[in-house]
Order: sequence, then structure tokens, then C-alpha cells
Amino acid sequence: MKSIRNIAFSALLAIGAFSMVTYTACNKDECKDVVCNNGGTCVSGTCNCATGYEGTNCETQVRAKFVKTWTASDKDITNGDDLATYTSSIVNGTAITEVKISNFSDDYFNNDIKATVSGNTITIPSQQPDNDMYYVEGSGTYNSADKKITWTYTITNPLNNKISYTGSWQ
Repeated sequence: MKSIRNIAFSALLAIGAFSMVTYTACNKDECKDVVCNNGGTCVSGTCNCATGYEGTNCETQVRAKFVKTWTASDKDITNGDDLATYTSSIVNGTAITEVKISNFSDDYFNNDIKATVSGNTITIPSQQPDNDMYYVEGSGTYNSADKKITWTYTITNPLNNKISYTGSWQ
């Protein structure tokens, strides 16, 4: 009786092992030929990129689309006045998601504005770049079709008066 149980148990183990080998051999490794760069990982044949990277194989820094010299057209939405067109430059910051903006709001600030990028969004956290009690904060969205940034931002003066702006940079 014991030997029949042992034979039956051994047969079941053999069938189970054979089934497992057959199953894994039939399942294609979807990540076998996928190379994800810059710390990205492959899941079901698609790269999941590490923070700060994008692209099919995580080959591009997210901030790359923002880094350039822009022609800026801003408007004071508090009183409806258009600012004169000016140029502003965005360069890489120290962290992979950080950028620095010079000549922001037509040379309103002497020092660079620090911002972060995530996907197509650039965010300026509240800051006082020149230590003169003028604060700036806001955000912009990059449109890849027309390669523009659409901004909304606020500058707060020492009297705590806030002036709101919109802008289109290309």
C-alpha cells in the first residue's frame, strides 16, 4: 500500500514538474530584448522610467524639453497689461528634476528662479530669489505639439500685494 502511494505521489510530482517546465517554456519573456536606460525597469515589455527620465527606453531627461532660450510673452492679468516680449533661459539645475530660469518676468529678478519638472509640468515653488521681499511662484505646462510653455505665476511684493500673470513662451 505504501509503495502504491509512493508511486502515485512520484507520478504526480513528475507530471507537476513537466507541466511547470512546459508552461514556463511557452511563456515568452516580454522583457528579454527590452533595454531600459537610466535606472528604468521593464514590466510586461514596457519600460517604467526612473524619476527624471522618459522615452520608450528611458533615454531622455524629462527636463530636456524645457532647457533652451525662450521668447516670452507675458500678461499682467490683474490689470490686463501685456509685458514687452523678452527672452528667458532655462538651464539644468543640480538635481535631475531641477532647472534654473534666468531673466524671469523680463529681468524682474536678478538671481535665477529655481523650478522642478515632472512630465510636461514645470513648477516654481514659492521663493524669494533676490532676498528683497519679492516672491514668485507658479507653474507652466509644456505642449509638445507646438513646443510652447503656457505659464501662470504670481509675484508678491513687500506689501503682500499679489500680481498674477499668464504667459506663452516659445
